[in-house]
Amino acid sequence: MHEQRKADHIRINLEEDVNFATLTTGLEHYRFEHNAVPELDLAAVDTTTEFLGKSLRVPLLISSMTGGTGEASLINRRLAEAAEAAGIAMGVGSQRAAIEDPALADTFEIRRYAPRAPIFANLGAVQLNYGYGVDACRRAVDMVEADALILHFNALQEAVQPEGDTNFGGLLARVEAVCSALDVPVIAKEVGWGFSEGNARRLAACGVAAIDVAGAGGTSWSQVEMYRAPTEHHRRVAATFVDWGIPTAEAILAARAGAPDVPVIASGGLRSGLDIAKAIALGAQLGGMAGPFLRAAVYSTEAVLAEVAVAESTLRIAMFAAGIESVAALRGTSKLRRIGG
Repeated sequence: MHEQRKADHIRINLEEDVNFATLTTGLEHYRFEHNAVPELDLAAVDTTTEFLGKSLRVPLLISSMTGGTGEASLINRRLAEAAEAAGIAMGVGSQRAAIEDPALADTFEIRRYAPRAPIFANLGAVQLNYGYGVDACRRAVDMVEADALILHFNALQEAVQPEGDTNFGGLLARVEAVCSALDVPVIAKEVGWGFSEGNARRLAACGVAAIDVAGAGGTSWSQVEMYRAPTEHHRRVAATFVDWGIPTAEAILAARAGAPDVPVIASGGLRSGLDIAKAIALGAQLGGMAGPFLRAAVYSTEAVLAEVAVAESTLRIAMFAAGIESVAALRGTSKLRRIGG
């Protein structure tokens, strides 16, 4: 069942319109002040950064997408090869299928293709209420020889899935136990509806090392579930939530307010290096993108690298044209202005 669900998710993301109907990331409400006299050499603009002690050539994460199927294995290999070549980070999709069926583990085993790239393992946080403990988390980390573990929070997705795991009660204490016991950092990640300021504050208190806000405005997983709904009832229930969530720009600011000392990954509808630049200026450390990389990975590693190159170029040019020489100077810059809306 897990394997079929993952195959459905890949197909639906590639073939159907799974965007929010009217809700956007909110990043369009922000603009950099153009600097016609930047006093910079474009080639000298520094896009390097550090995240959880790892060096990156570009502040970019290939966000968690898939695993657990034959097709996913090839996609993950191409994504990993691209992450390694480009000097960026990568998260794998939920490893639950491989924890429950070890025969699927090889669809996640990408370290051989990315010996140096930061790789993040991934499990659903809610599984901690369904028999998973520190041991399962360690197995997920070991499976991909990961530098960190993502625990993803997808309450709405589980609620609209006919087979969803919906007991999110008492979860924070279990997350705290994992953060305390695990040898690698834990990243709390939403999947496309964003964390609130209060969420960020409570997650920080649990000991998470980073928060991936994954706000609204990109892929709507309730829409994905709508397309795989087995009945009209489930289809109508999922369709109701097409514009639910906290837009990405708001979620970045909420995380910074609620957990000012915890690094933020901004994802959810980022589609260019300019979006990444805006997200970092709002206070994020990295930008995460999924959709564009999934569509590219279906074709080749080279197609993924082409997407990364466009993101890197547009980030570099945005920084140059705003007169910002480094990622450190970009974070929290006063040169990003809100323009209404």
